Amino acid sequence: MKLIAATTTALFVAAFFGPISQAEELPKTEPIFNGSDFTGWEVPKDNIWFSAEGGILKVQSGPNKKGQTLWTEKEYTDFVMEFEFKMGEGTVDSGIFVRTEKEQIQIGISGSLKRDMTASPFIAGPGYPVEAEGVKELLKTKEWNSMRIVAQGKTYKVWLNGKEVMTYTSETAVPKGRLGIQLHGGKEMTIEYREIKAADLK
Repeated sequence: MKLIAATTTALFVAAFFGPISQAEELPKTEPIFNGSDFTGWEVPKDNIWFSAEGGILKVQSGPNKKGQTLWTEKEYTDFVMEFEFKMGEGTVDSGIFVRTEKEQIQIGISGSLKRDMTASPFIAGPGYPVEAEGVKELLKTKEWNSMRIVAQGKTYKVWLNGKEVMTYTSETAVPKGRLGIQLHGGKEMTIEYREIKAADLK
């Protein structure tokens, strides 16, 4: 009877709260940014946009407001990426390219929508097909925020400050590619990243 009762309780909890969060089943991530230099990253030629010091990756627009991307040297298929970010000065428009420069998880103000679309996917062509939920309440504009991105096949999931806020399946997702930290062109802005980690999904 105790076994039946325990099983019934477990089924009730699963039915009420849903299955165990995918975040709880993810592999342990390892640092891909060492905090002092760009080992493991492809730095743009004549770099004036990205700097590494004291555990912080600082992204800052140059005088010509040219867009740039800092790419990982490694390519990923299915992966989890975790990091912290803090908005800086100006109109912050950054994000993480997911295997290609045509698909991105936005951080900051959308140039096209003129409002914050943090944690939402930007897909070349349709733009923002879905909007992350609850970001206004979760996002700390002048403090450090945590983000987790999971890409599994064509599906992207995002957690902001510990809460899952977005799931989207992209029919144009590519199966393999690098990860990129974007500095959007045409902006005067700064943003900082730290504790950048990733792991392949088995």
